[in-house]
Amino acid sequence: MRDIAVFSGSAHPDLAEEICAHLGVPLHPVRVSRFANDCLEVQLEANCRERDVYLIQPLVPPVQEHLVELLLMLDAARGASAGRITVVMPHYSYARSDKKDAPRISIGGRLVADLLKTAGADRVLALTLHSPQVHGFFSMPVDNLHALRELAAYFRQYDLSETVVVSPDLGNAKEAAAFARMLGTPVAAGAKQRFSDDRVQISAVIGDVADRDVIVLDDEIAKGSTVIELMDHLRDLKARSIRLACTHGLFAAGALGRLSEPDDVLEIVCTNTVPIPAEKRVSKLRVLSVAPALAEAMRRIHNGESVSALFG
Repeated sequence: MRDIAVFSGSAHPDLAEEICAHLGVPLHPVRVSRFANDCLEVQLEANCRERDVYLIQPLVPPVQEHLVELLLMLDAARGASAGRITVVMPHYSYARSDKKDAPRISIGGRLVADLLKTAGADRVLALTLHSPQVHGFFSMPVDNLHALRELAAYFRQYDLSETVVVSPDLGNAKEAAAFARMLGTPVAAGAKQRFSDDRVQISAVIGDVADRDVIVLDDEIAKGSTVIELMDHLRDLKARSIRLACTHGLFAAGALGRLSEPDDVLEIVCTNTVPIPAEKRVSKLRVLSVAPALAEAMRRIHNGESVSALFG
């Protein structure tokens, strides 16, 4: 691919290298250094002038460090006269801050979208934004991909005749219903109320899960409090087995250990939008790659082709 330059921040270089391998282009180096006062400085070590520049950086812990790094990369590319700058952001962590549900609270999802625009982003390529309204926070074009195809392809290896897809809450029910259609299974959903970041209550499960194999589908799993609460209800309703699936496997605060410990949890499936260190992985974890989908979307953006056709 001519006239394309791909750079990666320090958040997930392995994913960036895999994307470039699928595109058949080099991953150009980025120098990140610090001044004596702890401020970051970023240098893109390849020509950007009039080129189609892609900056790959999911916002993963430490989120603020990686966000500032991305903003400085954008500023460097703009200052180097890039023709167009696309932020490839497989995980947008600030998407969880998407509404004013308490007095005097910030809406970080919109603020960070404004910062990306101000710093020089012309376009954003994201994957499974937390909620539909987050798409509208951006004042530049956004291609919001999903990983349902990759997840569905994995689960088709099993006998799904007695399987039901379960969404942890009604907000994710539309995605769960689309996933269930791909698998040819029924769908159910939990009725959830959230009290804080790590305290939720599920009052009921809407749908039939008795004597069925369950696939719980969520957009992300962080501490796992929602999923653990849901699994208690599924056991009370006599679900036969449980598999957990999500796009963004954050697995904070020992979540992987807690989720994989019960015998009825057969496996935990996520994608590689977020790096998972080897020391955090467990035997029940399966990680699927979204690099081919992101690479194809980048190729289509560069060539002026339809990205939505990927999901046709």
